[in-house]
Formats: sequence, structure tokens, C-alpha cells
Amino acid sequence: MRGIGFLAAGLAVAVVAAATAATDVAKALADAKYVYIQSERKSGQLGTPAEIWFYADGDTVYVGTRPTSWRVRRIKAGRPKARIAVGKVDGPAFDATGEIVHDKALEERLMDAYAKKYPDRWPSYADAFRDGFKSGDRVLIRYRPKR
Repeated sequence: MRGIGFLAAGLAVAVVAAATAATDVAKALADAKYVYIQSERKSGQLGTPAEIWFYADGDTVYVGTRPTSWRVRRIKAGRPKARIAVGKVDGPAFDATGEIVHDKALEERLMDAYAKKYPDRWPSYADAFRDGFKSGDRVLIRYRPKR
């Protein structure tokens, strides 16, 4: 019976740690200006963290990027695995699965969020994003946490 008690205590500690980590990520997503995305290379290793603007909807992260970026190329090659660090390279992080999304309403929400979140810099990028989403020179990626 004692073994079961130790196992239950260990599981309880793991559940509390996971809940704390999820809370840290949620708070960081609400406060941070950037995420740092590492996408999966052919070798299975994660690439160098790339700083990027983001829009969060709950625990899902959206980014707008060029179709030639490594994150897009890797998703298209069947390697959607990613690690997302929030706020700084060594900030709260989670493993995620990326996918390219074609959704005009989500693109608009991302651009609206960028306008609020990055008011000093957004005006110089707004047209490039808007035109890029229309022409295909920019794509929307959704990163959902792995469960």
C-alpha cells in the first residue's frame, strides 16, 4: 500500500507542477510582446529560437510570416512540431503543433491585435501584412499546445 501512496503523491506533485507551468505560460502570453519559436529540423532537433510578433487566443498562438520562412517550410515538409518560449528565449514555454491556416477573419484579428500590441511599429508594417495575406506573400500559422 505504501508504494501506491508514494505513486499518488508523485502524481499529485506532477499535476501541480503542470498546472503552475500552464498558469505561467498563460500570464506570459497576456503580457509578452514576443514569442520565440523553435521549429523541427529534418534531424528531429529543434532549430534556433526565432523572435516574432504574435497574437494569442487563449493558449493558441498565431503568427503571420513569409511562406519562405523556415517555420513554414518545415510545416509544409510534415514537421509541425515546435517549442514556443514566451517573452524571452528562456521564458515560460510549451510544446506545440503548427499548421498553416487560411482564414480571413483570423488574419483580421491578428492584424487588429498587432495594431493594439505594437502601436509604434505596426503602422510601417500594416500594408505589407494586409497585402501579403491577400497575395500569398504572407501566411498565417496557428500553434496549438500539445496535450
